[in-house]
Amino acid sequence: MRRFAMKALFTALTFRRGEREGIDWDRRILIFSTAVTIALITLYVWGKANSRWE
Repeated sequence: MRRFAMKALFTALTFRRGEREGIDWDRRILIFSTAVTIALITLYVWGKANSRWE
């Protein structure tokens, strides 16, 4: 877990040093996949809370 936190911190710091003005494709894909993952986890927890899945 500690290693993951350090990687996340260094990745965030690296993203801030972008030379280009626009967002690049790697960052778009990373943001989109993170949003999808969070949405799936939220749907799973919501389904469990409402007894839709057992």
